[in-house]
Amino acid sequence: MPDPINLAVSLFSGAGIGDLGFRAAGFDFSVLCEIEPDRAALARLNFPDARVVAADVGEAGPAICSEVASRLAKYGAELKLVTCTAPCQGMSKSGQGTLLRNAREGKRPALDPRNALVLPALDVIDRLRPEWVVFENVLEMRNTLIRDRDGELKHILRIIHDRLAPDYDGRAYDVEFADYGIPQRRQRLITVFTREPVALAAFRAGSPLIPAPTHSKAGGGLSKWVSVRNAIREFPPLDGRTAATAEHSTLAYHRVPVLDAKKYEWIRHTPAGRSAFDNQCVNPACGFQGNPTHGASHDSSGVNRSHRDTPLYCQRCGEQLPRPYTESADTPTGKRLMSGYTSAYKRMDGDLPAPALTRNLSYPCSDHKIHPTQNRVLSLAEAMRLHTLYHYDFRWGPLKQVGRGPKKTAKAAPDSLMRLVIGESVPPFFFELLGRRILDLSRSEPGVPPQVNRPKRWEQLTFC
Repeated sequence: MPDPINLAVSLFSGAGIGDLGFRAAGFDFSVLCEIEPDRAALARLNFPDARVVAADVGEAGPAICSEVASRLAKYGAELKLVTCTAPCQGMSKSGQGTLLRNAREGKRPALDPRNALVLPALDVIDRLRPEWVVFENVLEMRNTLIRDRDGELKHILRIIHDRLAPDYDGRAYDVEFADYGIPQRRQRLITVFTREPVALAAFRAGSPLIPAPTHSKAGGGLSKWVSVRNAIREFPPLDGRTAATAEHSTLAYHRVPVLDAKKYEWIRHTPAGRSAFDNQCVNPACGFQGNPTHGASHDSSGVNRSHRDTPLYCQRCGEQLPRPYTESADTPTGKRLMSGYTSAYKRMDGDLPAPALTRNLSYPCSDHKIHPTQNRVLSLAEAMRLHTLYHYDFRWGPLKQVGRGPKKTAKAAPDSLMRLVIGESVPPFFFELLGRRILDLSRSEPGVPPQVNRPKRWEQLTFC
């Protein structure tokens, strides 16, 4: 007897990177919905059997429901899963800080309209009635307020619960992806609801709807976190000083931006786990290591600001420290310490999983983006490894044709788009684990504890 068809729908799909994990677990996506054309093009390339709707979720609702109805009739199945990974910029810490600042200055309403995109998604879910619903967002989603359809101000999670009840039950889980063997410290709120009877009984009896962690920072009875050093140790070295040293000649996507001379000097002197703002004296005749380091504190308005009195010059010999600086006509030397967060120009700690990969993963001035030992940022190939993308068959092109006649060529996604979609997505390996957990719970017999069908640990997989 053939395996059942586990039909799924993805809302706010991005390039479909997270959905790769659900597909590997056994889900067949009938529709992916993504408003950004470049992300939708990548999703279409990688999910050729699905209909990819490049439109706003609210506008795409009828098309999504029509396509799902057609597939359900074809396969004689129920819709198993809807995933919803709505934009997080209005919910994240940085997004909320920007929102508050702009609200104080009267530049925008206090409620970010992007946070309300969950409402049209819930309308689609109401019509589709899947057995399972998975929401993914930043941890700050727990405390995010929006107005419901009646204009009442409520927490997003309360609105989700009220719209799905009483047929569905579930909860939100704080998840650290490093706890699942992913070599990246990335925390997300994973909210899972189900109406599947067997899974409902298991959940109400105390079984979690997400897989159990396999790793921890301390180890104990679990495996220890996978460090960034171990995860990328096989990649050939690169150096950001010149174009010749910044790209590998044969390994695809193993390339980094070339650093200008000033940035290279700051990074060259930065120890593991520290910021270039903390660099000490490199004058051979001095070498003083006691210059004050960079810091931040909250001002009277409650805004966390970096200190402005961090020295740029050695307090013992007066030589300039290899710290980020900018030209300034307001200082006697014509230079001043660059404004920046204490995590800017910071080198990763090789003994820990990588910090969360963001859309700015190739910018050394962004948070914790410098390679643990080499003078550069991470390459795209290393980012794919740390994001567990190497385990899956994901194509970056061709996306479009350029030129005319016999010179017409196919183009792959540019590096800038690769960085964006990696930074916006969930490591697909976690969604594979979650997908397997969902299917295991659905297959369990009433009264029998569900057995987790565990794939191999991340570090045992082959990525090259």
